[in-house]
Amino acid sequence: MNAWFSLFTALALVVALVLISFLGVETIGLSILFGVVIPYLAMAIFIIGFIYRIVRWAMVPVPFRIPTTCGQGKSLPWIKADNLESPYNTWGLIGRMALEVLLFRSLFRNTNAELREGPRITYGSAKWLWLAGILFHYSFLTILLRHLRFFIEPVPSFVVLLSNVDGFFQILVPTLFLTDIVLLAAATYLFLRRVAIPQIRYISLPADYFPLLLILGIAISGVLMRNVWKVDLLSVKQLAMGLFTFHPTVPAGIGAIFYVHLFLVSVLLVYFPFSKLMHAGGVFLSPTRNMRNVNRSERYVNPWNYPVKVHTYEEYEDEFRPKMKEAGIPVDKE
Repeated sequence: MNAWFSLFTALALVVALVLISFLGVETIGLSILFGVVIPYLAMAIFIIGFIYRIVRWAMVPVPFRIPTTCGQGKSLPWIKADNLESPYNTWGLIGRMALEVLLFRSLFRNTNAELREGPRITYGSAKWLWLAGILFHYSFLTILLRHLRFFIEPVPSFVVLLSNVDGFFQILVPTLFLTDIVLLAAATYLFLRRVAIPQIRYISLPADYFPLLLILGIAISGVLMRNVWKVDLLSVKQLAMGLFTFHPTVPAGIGAIFYVHLFLVSVLLVYFPFSKLMHAGGVFLSPTRNMRNVNRSERYVNPWNYPVKVHTYEEYEDEFRPKMKEAGIPVDKE
């Protein structure tokens, strides 16, 4: 598939989603559909799809230990093992998984390979990718936690504290949160990196561009809704509380930009379980990460091994010796 075609396909799809929601509310007046029906349906698909994918992965048998390691494994007592790089007990495994999930340790160690004149391959740092990735994920998490103020009353103290810290610099009125800026910057970097680097652009599919553009659309519509085309936050909270308590109501005059934002979030929820975004749950089920490396220190017997009736060569030769001799095939016994 042409690389630019993949980009324009994903972009056209996101633009179409924006237009569908905007026109559906502003022109046709489908506020109940976009404010109640679609969010409920999206959340149901997300929960069921997420559980389904996790259960399917958990049911896949892993008959061998295949952890990816880069340290000395445990073997003889006098050889020092590295319990973090090559975990051999539960605490080492927990530490390794914590570094992977919380700090993206594998991505931090990633290197960038380039083919230069000679020809020769050079390897360089790829820390910008790690920085953009970790800022993107933690900004997204912070924004999700901040949004709890719309669903819970009274608002939990940690949400208030988080909002105060996030808006510490008091940029603009109302406050422009730092995580909004960071999320937009990180997502833009990840998108431009995929477009600008020919090797990455060549292997990119619509499924690679679509979630990035969708998240950018969610972030941009959220910033516009807060700082440009302002909406009634009390009405938004009334709608959110109604959805959360299963007593849905659609207050009048919220504004079409809110429904665009909510619809894009709903699409992301539906898309999540069936996309690469499921690495959020799949990382915990990856046998290259969640297994102890005890291949040298413990003997492992495949539990699937069972007695199998075999046909030995001696039995084979006894059965076919005359035909083998007739065909000129050497035999062990005359």
